[in-house]
Amino acid sequence: MRSFNLRGAPRALSVTTSRTPGNPNVTATSRAQFFQRRQTLAAGLPDGDGPVTADAAEVEAAPPPPPSPLAEQLAEEVGSAAAARSVQAQQAAEQAAAALTAEVLEREVGRRRNFAIISHPDAGKTTMTEKLLLYGGAIHEAGEVKARKSSRSATSDWMELEKQRGISITSTALTFEYSGCQLNLLDTPGHQDFSEDTYRTLAAADNAVLLVDGAKGIEPQTRKLFAVARLRGLPVFTFVNKMDRPALNGFEIVEQLEKEFGLQSYPVNWPIGSGDRFMGVYHRPSKKVILYEKRGQAGRSRGASVKAAYDLDDPELPGLVEGDLWEQLREEVELLEVLGDELDLEGVMAGKVTPVFFGSAMNNFGVELFLQTFIQLAAKPGPAPTRSGVAVSPTSPNFTGLVFKLQANMDPKHRDKVAFVRVVSGKFEKGMKVRVARSGRTVTLAAPQRMFANERQTVHEGFAGDVIGLTNPGAFAIGDTLVTGPLLAFPPIPTFSPELFAYLRCPPNQKKPFLKGVEGLLGEGAVQVLYSTDEYITDPVLAAVGQLQFEVVQYRMKDEYGVDTTLEPLPYCVARWMAAGGGWERLEGLGRLFGTTVMKDVYGRPVLLFRNEFALQQVLGEHADKLGELSPFALPPDV
Repeated sequence: MRSFNLRGAPRALSVTTSRTPGNPNVTATSRAQFFQRRQTLAAGLPDGDGPVTADAAEVEAAPPPPPSPLAEQLAEEVGSAAAARSVQAQQAAEQAAAALTAEVLEREVGRRRNFAIISHPDAGKTTMTEKLLLYGGAIHEAGEVKARKSSRSATSDWMELEKQRGISITSTALTFEYSGCQLNLLDTPGHQDFSEDTYRTLAAADNAVLLVDGAKGIEPQTRKLFAVARLRGLPVFTFVNKMDRPALNGFEIVEQLEKEFGLQSYPVNWPIGSGDRFMGVYHRPSKKVILYEKRGQAGRSRGASVKAAYDLDDPELPGLVEGDLWEQLREEVELLEVLGDELDLEGVMAGKVTPVFFGSAMNNFGVELFLQTFIQLAAKPGPAPTRSGVAVSPTSPNFTGLVFKLQANMDPKHRDKVAFVRVVSGKFEKGMKVRVARSGRTVTLAAPQRMFANERQTVHEGFAGDVIGLTNPGAFAIGDTLVTGPLLAFPPIPTFSPELFAYLRCPPNQKKPFLKGVEGLLGEGAVQVLYSTDEYITDPVLAAVGQLQFEVVQYRMKDEYGVDTTLEPLPYCVARWMAAGGGWERLEGLGRLFGTTVMKDVYGRPVLLFRNEFALQQVLGEHADKLGELSPFALPPDV
């Protein structure tokens, strides 16, 4: 630190300077500034010894000196080093984030289990669904279907008509946690009239659980719904329900599965008795006998009715199981060994082998045992094929999703539309922007929800296998693909060939709500809709697989839109779409066709309706060359 005193001036200017250690060229106040100021003061002021101190503003107003070459070099070297360190830090952060994202995706996808339950009506599907939710902690008390008015209705049956009839009409997405896994349960309609809705739901599932009534075995509608599941090639797990009632022998059930469906069976557990004498099950993997005791309200709560578990050779066991049932169990265990000890897991994944479980959902017999085994064996979300033939990995960083269902008016207070989306790959985040492959439109997913029957919870993130509800402002259609990366599309979801047709009409004074209801309900795909080629006939033609679909539409039009409707049946029972393009041109020169009328679908394509199968064959025999191939189902237009 040095102090200078200017002499020869009336006042002295005192300036304090400091040097930067190791750099003699850099000072707090530059030498050039100092001498410049000294000359100015000496030239303009009289001689004198009085000290004068320069104003800070005067010093600061002086022009800055040019930087020295050494200072410039040092600054450049320091700046380059800092920039290099910044780039390295950014690259390291990006690599860490990518590794973390990949790790998170692997972990989250690995703990997802996605499945749909299919069954004949009254096989106990809704009850089974609620018991699975009980064990997952999603609900605390199950509501019996067809119970007294004071009892609770089933959680998964949210529509008023479902509560009245005690059946499942709509598909419901339910999510719950169990043993470190997140299970996404897709509850499907149990009636064959809604097999098309079932197929769409199975398009979003990785596994199918086939529920069989132990007393009735395989039933007609079970066959049709299983055929739908087979089209999807899903692993099938079989649960034989209602063993607390008089039931068929276990080997009869196994034989039916093999004869009816061509499924090889692997009984994971085996029943001990049935009806009032149903005492428990023999668990083959652990070779233990698990006995149950019936409690008064065991079916209502999560508390299992397990009495105890014993080794098969435990000396106490013969005294706990009735004599004839004990002897029967010993014989049947020996026969089971002939079927094989090992479960063919590859066969399960290919849909050729089905693990079989026995129990009673109503009384919690065998339900948790099924759940424990299911999360170990069930397929996790896997690669999904696209229309181009390239499979999309569930751990791909790009988000993709499939719209498999639309539902209107789940909230009676708001006439909203909800699109159910299955996350196929990547990570879903609230507020993200996606493109709809069909239209190219960009949509912001601002209000995603997780659906629990008709209840909703905001979703902030989701991974492959999750089902998310999106408010649908008309941007989505069934089968749409949502993407954030390169444009791609998943295979379209076909429509089934309808067998019943009827005009849907309303009173003239209700036309406005009628049109709104038609747009809302028929947009769900609950039934197909056709239109007459006569421009003066504007009423829609409902095309359904079964009569119950008509009844549901009429009920919902009245309940949700306040519209009274009537149906005018049409005398046709077979529908065929013209497979190739140019359908209208080919029809022009044919004139009237025997037992046939022509309608148009929602995409404006021609649909031929035939009175019966004979009329179809007659027309094909006469005009096959002009009509070309006729398809029993339709696909949405290609992207």
